[in-house]
Amino acid sequence: MAFMIARRSFVLLALAACSRAPRFLDYNGPEVTQIRVYKTERRMELMHDAEVLRSYDIGLGFAPAGHKQRYGDGRTPEGEYTIDRRNPQSLYHLSLGISYPNEQDRARAEAAGEDPGGDIFIHGRGRGNRFVRGDWTVGCIAVTDSEIEEIYSMVQTGTPIVIYP
Repeated sequence: MAFMIARRSFVLLALAACSRAPRFLDYNGPEVTQIRVYKTERRMELMHDAEVLRSYDIGLGFAPAGHKQRYGDGRTPEGEYTIDRRNPQSLYHLSLGISYPNEQDRARAEAAGEDPGGDIFIHGRGRGNRFVRGDWTVGCIAVTDSEIEEIYSMVQTGTPIVIYP
């Protein structure tokens, strides 16, 4: 009987760990003045002027080479954008919206007769993707749930983000 109770407790703890609610952390350090994403290196840096405050390994869209052209292409955009929204109730734990598509992206897609897509975020893994590795998003930038909690506390709406090839 004690074994069954211990086993049940372990299972409940494991399930709770998988569905942990986001933590909203306090950050009192230097302002993040820019985010830099290096797609080839799968790295993201939070900058304060020329100083790297934090660096993260990232996952990208499932077809990471090249700039996002249209809805559904699985690419992560390249270029200069801003963080334009915060989602504390994201399906991917927490998320920060990227201002894709910009004017040039919309014009390029319109000229090609295509939808540029949108809803590009920096986000965690969320419930179903906890152990996923590599490039798996539909164009977003993915980090772990713990990392997005830290990033979410550090980055404010309006922060510039540059995404390099």
